Amino acid sequence: MPLTPRNASPRARWLRAAVLVAASAGLVAAALPAPTPLGIGDPLFPHLGNPGYDVLTYDISLTYPGENTEPLDAVTRIEALATADLERINLDFTHGTVASVTVDGEPAAFESSGEDLVITPATATESGDAMTIAVTHTSDPAGPADAGGWVRTGDGLAMANQADAAHRVFPSNDHPADKAYFTFRITAPSALTAVANGLPAGRTTDGSTTTWTYRTAHPMATELAQVSIGRTTVVHRAGPHDLPLRDVVRTADRDLLEPWLKRTPAHMEWMEGKVGRYPFETYGLLIADATTGFELETQTLSLFERRLFTEPGFPEWYVDSIMVHELAHQWFGNSVSPRTWSDLWLNEGHASWYEALYAEETAGQSMERRMKAAYAASDGWRADGGPPAAPEPPTPGQKISLFRPVVYDGSALVLYALREEIGAEAFQQLERRWVSEHKDATATTADFTALASDVAGRDLTSFFAGWLYAEKTPPMPGHPDWRSRPVEKARGGAVKPG
Repeated sequence: MPLTPRNASPRARWLRAAVLVAASAGLVAAALPAPTPLGIGDPLFPHLGNPGYDVLTYDISLTYPGENTEPLDAVTRIEALATADLERINLDFTHGTVASVTVDGEPAAFESSGEDLVITPATATESGDAMTIAVTHTSDPAGPADAGGWVRTGDGLAMANQADAAHRVFPSNDHPADKAYFTFRITAPSALTAVANGLPAGRTTDGSTTTWTYRTAHPMATELAQVSIGRTTVVHRAGPHDLPLRDVVRTADRDLLEPWLKRTPAHMEWMEGKVGRYPFETYGLLIADATTGFELETQTLSLFERRLFTEPGFPEWYVDSIMVHELAHQWFGNSVSPRTWSDLWLNEGHASWYEALYAEETAGQSMERRMKAAYAASDGWRADGGPPAAPEPPTPGQKISLFRPVVYDGSALVLYALREEIGAEAFQQLERRWVSEHKDATATTADFTALASDVAGRDLTSFFAGWLYAEKTPPMPGHPDWRSRPVEKARGGAVKPG
């Protein structure tokens, strides 16, 4: 091996070392089988997530060029703990160009396979090792709007990453089973405002650009990440217990939307009365000038379409209840996240439940009437998309199709049946214990079944087997007269993630 001359500059010595490390990584890569996309075995998204490590933190730097059709320059730094011996490290990432990768500061070989970025570090990682992965890449907002990831708004960008599109924005272990803490550093033209999940952690201006930093105080699933960049105003107010609330709206819409924005403190008080204290450090609405077809519970900053609040055709009670739906997700889906995407009913069923309950208690919209209608349609929904806890995979090329009626009112119907079965007092105790005992964690349908059985003082396994997994909807406790329509007449319903 040639020796480095004694008079070589420090940078020359570093470059030569980097070349040697990269060459050695290339030799290791050549000795390994061809890279393949991996997954953690999710039945609905088999290639989503990656085995062998647990992400602890993401630190994501994004530089916005001022046009929402151009790629952003980005650096994603991941602190992780290896849970297995790894000669390669798979990250979920697509729709961006990777310039370089380092692992623990050393250059690493990398290539793409499917929607995975497959990294071969110079030195294999052993189980129990801490590792730092840094990926220098672009993040491209171009592409079909219904693919998820970046959403191009009238004045900039926002994110809609559910269920499996965060890796269209940044390299990640893109599955809710692996939650982590996030830091965002967003550099944009100073005329714009950048906001992200969590609380502000600094802002600096350099010439014509400003860098905004935000940090989460609680772990978060990748699909709940949110970054907003645009000509917006951040509206501040206090919620219960002096919780800092902040809404992000187009500056031109500040006064127009205030009648809606000021409702959040009362929504928060109502939800806390049902399930206990709000689980995060802040909350607010991001009202985007974009057409998505849905609203989305991104953690601490829920995404809403502007038209929900500006089109006169939506009844006031309906808009209120949708705001509560996304707020309820902060407990159900965000603080308590699904272990697999088949557990989605726990997110959407609960959010739909509290949406309907709020409409009943504040606007006289009958919960029983809504649930009776859902019961009538339930067999058709199950035939179209599977039962609530065993949904069929999304239609190829239409990932949003996972969000079928059976996971909304079809799953709220399960909760209605459960309340009828165990009584309102036990049901409320179950709800409070669920969000308390699984806070900042993930949980499964089996966990919910076990806790419900504990609260009820009897085994509810057979009850849940019918309501969550059967092809046909079981008889409704307390309502023997309820009937489900024949499947061919019951089919239908809108697709609406959120």
